[in-house]
Amino acid sequence: MAEPRLPVRLIALDIDGTLVDADLVIGERTQAAIGEAIRRGIAVSLVTGRMATSAVPFAEALGLTGPIVAQQGALIREMPGPGPKRVGKLLFHRPLRPEITSEIVSWCYERDLTVHFNYLEWIIAGSGEERLEEFRLFSGNRLQVVPDIPARALGRVTKVVAIGNEDHGVDLQDEGRAHFSGKAHVTLSHPRFLEFMAPGISKAVGVRWLARRLGVELAQCLVVGDGYNDLEMIQEVGHGVAMPSAPAGVLAVARYVAPPVAEEGVAQIIEQVALDGWRPRASAGMGPEQGSRGRRIRP
Repeated sequence: MAEPRLPVRLIALDIDGTLVDADLVIGERTQAAIGEAIRRGIAVSLVTGRMATSAVPFAEALGLTGPIVAQQGALIREMPGPGPKRVGKLLFHRPLRPEITSEIVSWCYERDLTVHFNYLEWIIAGSGEERLEEFRLFSGNRLQVVPDIPARALGRVTKVVAIGNEDHGVDLQDEGRAHFSGKAHVTLSHPRFLEFMAPGISKAVGVRWLARRLGVELAQCLVVGDGYNDLEMIQEVGHGVAMPSAPAGVLAVARYVAPPVAEEGVAQIIEQVALDGWRPRASAGMGPEQGSRGRRIRP
C-alpha cells in the first residue's frame, strides 16, 4: 500500500455495489461530487468487471471522458465517439491463452459450474445456457451463442465467468488460484461469479495503467470498490476505499470505509478526501499530508 499523499489526482471507481445498487441509479450528490472533482482537474475513470460498452452509459451519466478499465483490468478502452454502434478505441487487452481457457472450462465442469466467456465486447454462451435472455439484455444484444463451449475455448477469450447454483465461497476462489497459479488470475466478482483472467491481471493493473498515462503517483490515487475483485486496487494506492458491504478481507486492506451506496458513500468519500484535501496542482510538491496506514473514516 502506498502512503497517502494529497492532492488526489486520480479517482477510479467500481460500478456495481459501489456507484450503484441494484436499481442502477447514480445519485445526484454523487454526480455533483464527481463533477466538482473533474472541474478541479482530478481525473476520474470507471474500473469494472463489466464489458466497456456496458460501462459507457454510467460514464456518460457522470460526464467522464477518461478511459474505461473493463473486464477486471484485462481490457481498457477510450470513451467512444458519437454513433449508434459506438466502441471506444482499444488501448490495452490481455486475453487468456487458449490452452488455459480449455483447462479452466474442464476444471469448472468438474465442479458443476456453468461457464460463459467474455471476448472484447461480446458475451459468448453455450446454446444450452439458461440465462441467454438475461445475457442478451445485459449486453445490449452483444451475445454470441455457440453450440460447444469447450470448442470455443480454443479461440481468443478475455475472461471466463463460472456460475454455480449456490454462492461460491472464498475457498473455491483459493482452490482456483492454487490450481491456476501462474496460468490465470482468479477472483470473485459476485458471490455466484468466479472469474478467470490472464495471469497478473486485476483491477490494480488498470489503475497503474491510468496513473502512468497521467503521470500520477499511486499515492495520489483514490479508488473505491466493494468486492474481492477490488482488493488489489484498494491495496495498491494511497487512498484505498472499501464499501461497508465488502468482505472482511477487503475491508482489512482498505484505508477508509465509505458509507453505503444508499447514503451515496462514494460522494461522501470524494468530498472528504479528494475535495476537502484538494490543493491547486502547482502546490502539489509540498510533500506528504497527514494520514496513517489502516485509518478508517466513515464520513
